Amino acid sequence: MLTEYIQRAMRHGKYEIIEDGRFFGCIPDCQGAWGEGPTLEECRDDLQGALESWILVRLRRGDPMPVIDGLDLNLSTTAYAEADQAP
Repeated sequence: MLTEYIQRAMRHGKYEIIEDGRFFGCIPDCQGAWGEGPTLEECRDDLQGALESWILVRLRRGDPMPVIDGLDLNLSTTAYAEADQAP
């Protein structure tokens, strides 16, 4: 599920060429996840690494995650209650 979330989020990436001819990319729904590089491919790789770190930090802190194309990584309080009641 995490891999699918990353793939879906990367499809929302926005890229541009910045002043020095390098590429800059970000994912608008994932504020703070951005990457850059001398080529579009390297920029995408950098952005994906940043996104992976961004996800880990948010999950560790318990921050809400944006729902991406219907994929929701947020744990509901109902899920916690059901897990606590499991045999």
